[in-house]
Amino acid sequence: MIDIAVFPVGGMGTRFLPATKAVPKEMLPVVDRPLLQYAVDEALEAGIRQMVFVTARGKAGLEDYFDVAGELEAMLKARGKDAELAVLAETRLPAGDIAYVRQQEPAGLGHAVWCARHIVGNRPFAVILPDDLVQGKPGALRQMVDAWAEVGGNIIAAERVPHERTGSYGIITPGETRGKLTEVAGLVEKPKPEVAPSNLAVIGRYILQPEVMEILSEGKRGAGNEIQLTDAMAQLIGKQPFHGLAFDGVRHDCGDKAGHVIANIAYALERDDVGPAVRAWLEARLKG
Repeated sequence: MIDIAVFPVGGMGTRFLPATKAVPKEMLPVVDRPLLQYAVDEALEAGIRQMVFVTARGKAGLEDYFDVAGELEAMLKARGKDAELAVLAETRLPAGDIAYVRQQEPAGLGHAVWCARHIVGNRPFAVILPDDLVQGKPGALRQMVDAWAEVGGNIIAAERVPHERTGSYGIITPGETRGKLTEVAGLVEKPKPEVAPSNLAVIGRYILQPEVMEILSEGKRGAGNEIQLTDAMAQLIGKQPFHGLAFDGVRHDCGDKAGHVIANIAYALERDDVGPAVRAWLEARLKG
């Protein structure tokens, strides 16, 4: 059973300055919900009940968001704003379901995951990167949990990317493919296109066995002189089952400005309240 997820949310979000000078990048909205809320909703759908946020300095807004907004709720109640109160209720998790851990230096994704080791303990766990917003139902993590129930071991979400962009991703050396699952024969962090073993990229969803924490504890540095999760996962290949899952859904790279704008449009078009106005504006722009 996978019941705990780690959310590495300590990044500074420099690509979104000046907004991220005051607002954590994970709190940037897609329509009217922050990226982190979408990630938490996806985890809940997958059966996750304990959320571990690995934060850093300047991320207090993350903790405040999931807290009870007492003054705001009192004001809404006094004014009879029941619809708004219902929206707030959807963001509340039971007491104790969220734990916060501080990453004290920006030493890479592997280091961020390792910071959660004492809470994860000896359990298999999920990792969710809120920057990768996956649109579709069921969510990507739900699909991964279902696949894990069949094959066990480690599972990573996989997506084919343009070959010239392999230098931006962890890339899978593929083995045997069965349906949507591909055996992972190797992993390479951010290879140049001319040496990349495929264009099958790892995106921000993982189900990992706890042994990866022991490897991360060694503190070995990789690409960018950071502790890379990809390098640690690669050491599990051949020792434990390891698969990549080609999930159903559309990934929006919300760590990129254009990707974030596209995500806002894509999600807005699905909404009854704002969809018609956005669609009309787009059609008018296309005609003009």
